[in-house]
Amino acid sequence: MADLRIKIGSLEFRNPVILASGTCGYGAELADFLDLSQLGGIIVKGTTLEHREGNPYPRMAETASGMLNAVGLQNKGIDYFEQSIYPQLTGYDTHVIVNVNGNTVEDYVELSSRIDRLDAIPAIELNISCPNVKRGGMIFGTNPASAREVIAAVRKVYSKTLIVKLSPNVTDITEFARISQEEGAEAVSLVNTLLGMAIDARTMRPKLSTVTGGLSGPAIKPVALRMVWQTARAVSIPVIGLGGIMNAEDALEFIMAGAAAIQIGTASYIDPRTAVKVVRGIDSFLSERDFDSVSRITGIINRI
Repeated sequence: MADLRIKIGSLEFRNPVILASGTCGYGAELADFLDLSQLGGIIVKGTTLEHREGNPYPRMAETASGMLNAVGLQNKGIDYFEQSIYPQLTGYDTHVIVNVNGNTVEDYVELSSRIDRLDAIPAIELNISCPNVKRGGMIFGTNPASAREVIAAVRKVYSKTLIVKLSPNVTDITEFARISQEEGAEAVSLVNTLLGMAIDARTMRPKLSTVTGGLSGPAIKPVALRMVWQTARAVSIPVIGLGGIMNAEDALEFIMAGAAAIQIGTASYIDPRTAVKVVRGIDSFLSERDFDSVSRITGIINRI
């Protein structure tokens, strides 16, 4: 068996496969289908300071080779998370990471500070890239000065592993990756969903209540893969790749492009066991080709 361990900052993961935020709930939703301890980690659904109802329905729509969502970060806020969700997460034998969201810099700072005090949460994914909220979200992820401000502010109050989630809805994603590194992030994750829309020709109405939403699934994989490759060449901190990864071969492509780890998102809706299958597929690939560790093929296309 090959060594699948990877490190992000001082945090070691047993393998590079992580469940993506917004697609695995709080882990319990998939626990009947897979053993979470077989994964490198899970990133629980987006959390905000206050309770959010999310966007009005309809807020999901299937597309060719993917799906659109405009859920809008529905969650019950940090108080509920601390009281009702966190106690359940402490028993998981894998790294649990919280996806952090806000409308203002102050929101991000206060939320990150509170999560910093939770011993069983070793990292946060700072989401400055959500396209489905009217305030915050993509504003920070598409404006370099705003991105720098919020990352720097969170870094001052958050002492553990900081991962910044980047938006693909920009001209040059490497600029935001460099800013993240300069302001002290231990890693960047990319990409979040691409901004898209769909229309129901029969009703002559948008399929989403918000008109536009985030596109995910296999349709965005070539774009995500290209951005991961560019980013891995631009920064020295680890890159976590996501976007249309449906199987082990997809995951291996991202790793070969330079991703230290990958996230499984939309694929879990089709097959909840996808993440475990990807772990096994990566291990089989490495063993069959006599690679002793996953790090041997990380960014390999740049070394050939």
